[in-house]
Amino acid sequence: MASKIIVVGPVEGAFPAILEKISKLHAKNSFSLAIFLGDFFADPENRPDDDDTNVSALIGGKIAVPLPTYFTVGKHPLPGPVIEKLESSDDELCPNLYFLGKRSITKTSEGIRIVNLGGSLDPAITAGLSKEKYLPFHTEDDAKALRGANTADILLTTHWPSDVRKGSKVVLPDGVETPSGERCVADLCATLRPRYHFSTSSNAFYEREPFFHPATEKEPEVKPITRFISLASSSNSSKQKSLYAFNIDPTSSAPITLPPGTTASPFTVTQKRQRLPNQEQSYSRFSTTQNGDHYRPHKRFRQNDGRSRAPPLGPQDCFFCLSSPSVKTHLIASIATDTYLTTAKGPLSTPSTFPSLTPSPTHLLIIPLEHSPTLSSIADPSDRARTYKEMQRYRRALHSFLISRSGGKLGAVTWEVSRAHIRHTHWQFLPVSSDLVKRGLVEAAFKVEAENEKYPVSFRTKDVADGTGEKGDFFRVWIWMPAEEDVVDGQSNTAVHAEGDEIEETRGKQKSLVLPLNEEFRFDLQFGRRVMAKLLGLEERKNWRDCAQTDEEETKDAAAFKEAFKKFDWALEE
Repeated sequence: MASKIIVVGPVEGAFPAILEKISKLHAKNSFSLAIFLGDFFADPENRPDDDDTNVSALIGGKIAVPLPTYFTVGKHPLPGPVIEKLESSDDELCPNLYFLGKRSITKTSEGIRIVNLGGSLDPAITAGLSKEKYLPFHTEDDAKALRGANTADILLTTHWPSDVRKGSKVVLPDGVETPSGERCVADLCATLRPRYHFSTSSNAFYEREPFFHPATEKEPEVKPITRFISLASSSNSSKQKSLYAFNIDPTSSAPITLPPGTTASPFTVTQKRQRLPNQEQSYSRFSTTQNGDHYRPHKRFRQNDGRSRAPPLGPQDCFFCLSSPSVKTHLIASIATDTYLTTAKGPLSTPSTFPSLTPSPTHLLIIPLEHSPTLSSIADPSDRARTYKEMQRYRRALHSFLISRSGGKLGAVTWEVSRAHIRHTHWQFLPVSSDLVKRGLVEAAFKVEAENEKYPVSFRTKDVADGTGEKGDFFRVWIWMPAEEDVVDGQSNTAVHAEGDEIEETRGKQKSLVLPLNEEFRFDLQFGRRVMAKLLGLEERKNWRDCAQTDEEETKDAAAFKEAFKKFDWALEE
């Protein structure tokens, strides 16, 4: 069912009059919701005399907000009293007025998916997620994190995307220059392929011709269409358009036939991003709280439709998605273009399990940025290939790290549950004695445990790569140990490792085991951890919830691993 939405350009403190105007329009049109772009509040350096009175009246509920209304961060910081109220009220400033945050994914009760990136790009921060959600600045990684949303009905950004006028014949009003654009915003739009992309321009209204995005392998006949619209501020002197109303049905499919005048997309996704020259600065930019992330309160989310299986959880509910309020960013060790590396929550090992790796437990997760239950379900073939390649590259770098720290005495086990109904695919990585690998005890442990569980299937020695060739779900484990040439006189052969991290084949000796999964039996998602717990004599730690740490302990362990791993972290160099 279509919903009618009204979008408003920056009001810059003139919200009493604008809300009154919206109220009159709502009485005639019955809008489902309203969205305010850019600066809802006045510039702190140029506030009207009655600004404090108006802000207090709004917070106190004395100014009527006639329908569910959302606002975000523009180019100026929010007033102090507004921040105080938002922090104490689940981001509800007053009845019907909700703060979207600076980096957020929102799904309304109508099923409309809104992705928001507020503020301006901070040139002083070139890596990491921004910490403060009320300041008007974002980072490239904030934009990249939102790409994990995969899709959007509506994309909101304070700034234009770079090159959006490329291929367009629509001209700006006389005397108006093209607003400066941001490449990270262009990449975000190209990835999400929203139906509508709204932005702001203080003194001009601009509506580009619709543009289509390239079709995917999954839907070769469908070319999603985006309409880019930039609204002027409500106070612009040339009376440029600052209101825009439209209908949207989130359940409708993209048109097979392109509307007249539609152009090709002006964007291509940029895969590389700049890094800071030293690791300490780069890692310090990762937030230790979830304040940078936001999602609408549960009461406005669509409820389960009553079927026996609940719908898959989206990125806003996923603790592996960097755009989710549940993500534990203080655990992140490294972030690349399509994947990231993090220490495990509730690690199986402890700092004393592998003395040569102390003080880090070194139980790690390699996670794709894209929210997908399996690697094979990543729709775009090039995205899927890049993701798998990066995950393997992280694994090879970890192998080199182990050889360097243990002199070849440690191998590694990496396991994965590839199943259509899990939340977000990932690999778990854990060191293990090379001697156990060499004697075949690691392989035997997995096979014996499957027999003990009376699974009706058996492990096969098979390399399934990114899993696209498999017809169903599976559990996969890689068992690795260094080769003799990787170690010289008990020390790491660093020349071999440096080369090995760049190539696509793993150095050392490796075996890949695959256990097919199906509906005939119940498979324990903690199977890999249970096997390793028995093998390492850590059975009391087989349940990760029994190994919970404080935030301070997790931060300390993550920092210790980052420091030890930094010279192997290839992502910092790109």
